[in-house]
Amino acid sequence: MTRPSPQLASIDRTLTALADPNRRRIVEVLRDQPRRAGEIAQAVGLSPAALSRHLRTLKASELVEESHPEFDARVRIYTLRPAPMAELKGWLDEIEKLWATQLLAFKEHIEREPGR
Repeated sequence: MTRPSPQLASIDRTLTALADPNRRRIVEVLRDQPRRAGEIAQAVGLSPAALSRHLRTLKASELVEESHPEFDARVRIYTLRPAPMAELKGWLDEIEKLWATQLLAFKEHIEREPGR
């Protein structure tokens, strides 16, 4: 079996991370602005332990990054990273173009058939 290209491996990580509804909710919460872990937990209704597990997965997929403000290293701020979503969108756009081309060719084939 061949190994996926680095781009497809990255897309696989993104899709795997987004397969969980709790992680999608976390992404939605972070869409507007960076947030502290406690704010995210409260917004999505997860325990700190469950949130930590989901954030670890989102960080591993590079969808989310963690930073610490200079004033308090104990505080963790989570921010969405745009690159994985842009890469996924580009891949989906390519797939959509492929399907659109195939469907157009099928439509033209059907319209050329005699008696139609």
